Amino acid sequence: MEAVVGLFVMLLGVSHGVQTCDGRKNEAQCYGALGGTVVPQLMDDASGIFRFTWSKNKTNILKWNRTTIVYNLIENRSLFTPINGTFRINNLISTDSGQYDLQIFDSNGKLSEQRTLQLTIEAPVSSVRLVSECLSQGQKKVSCSSEGGDSPQYSWTLDGHTLRDTELLSGNNETNVIVLNQNVSGRLVCSVRNHVSRVSKEETISTCVFINCTLSNGTHISQWVFKDTNTLCIEPTTGPTDTTVDGKGVLPIVGGVFSALLIFLLIGVAVFYIQKKPQNNKPQGQDDEQELTYADVRVMQRNERQVRTEEQVEYGQVRFSERPQQTAADACVYAQVRRGR
Repeated sequence: MEAVVGLFVMLLGVSHGVQTCDGRKNEAQCYGALGGTVVPQLMDDASGIFRFTWSKNKTNILKWNRTTIVYNLIENRSLFTPINGTFRINNLISTDSGQYDLQIFDSNGKLSEQRTLQLTIEAPVSSVRLVSECLSQGQKKVSCSSEGGDSPQYSWTLDGHTLRDTELLSGNNETNVIVLNQNVSGRLVCSVRNHVSRVSKEETISTCVFINCTLSNGTHISQWVFKDTNTLCIEPTTGPTDTTVDGKGVLPIVGGVFSALLIFLLIGVAVFYIQKKPQNNKPQGQDDEQELTYADVRVMQRNERQVRTEEQVEYGQVRFSERPQQTAADACVYAQVRRGR
């Protein structure tokens, strides 16, 4: 079970555990994780020291005399190693924070050296959460929040480099809320740390696009969304427009197309009649386009004693009217014939 937990913490990017610090210098600052371990080094080697005490608020924590530890207030969770002068404290609690005083005495009982050490116990950062959203002009707002952790500090990277001013619309590399410019995209990482832990969270940020559509259930959507994760409208536009895809903006276009087709049709009909008109206005006198409409014919007998009767034909007035071209079989001729004696 411990191995599983350890693997889970590693995947989250948490880095805390044993903290070390150098307490051989006066006014040293040490940090320890709540529930963790801190190992301050108080001296190089305790074997050469006649006597020392290590106390907090005038309460002795550790007492050394010649070659032996004579007192340890927190013996059940601590260990002193004389050969390197380290004092390991496990299962740290918040009350372990405070100023510690080291006093070293010589064989005559005289104070030969005195140093202070400030120990601060902090709760480690346990997890980080990223929340991103598109703003009204396509910019991206990203918030980074942490759970647990005392005095958290934030930092950002984009594709491995620290965020640049040209990529930021507002905020800076050390705030927990930033606004990225519209054209910025890539692998964004927020890291949260304090003196005893560090946790990071990564998210791939895409550009924002504007969608304006009506869903099958009648819901109208008009907003900025992330391009790579958009599932609302299939074909987003690049910005807000007055054109809709619900039919209201399509009707004027369809009407214009039909109007154009009607105009072309009228022009075609006019051209057809203009080309046809010369054929119907040919000059009179062409035999194949004239029709006999009336004839008055008189036949008179001239001499009955002639061996062969000769008949005289008198032609009357003939009128012709213009008509379309016809074949000989289709033409009709009307005549009134009178035979004279």
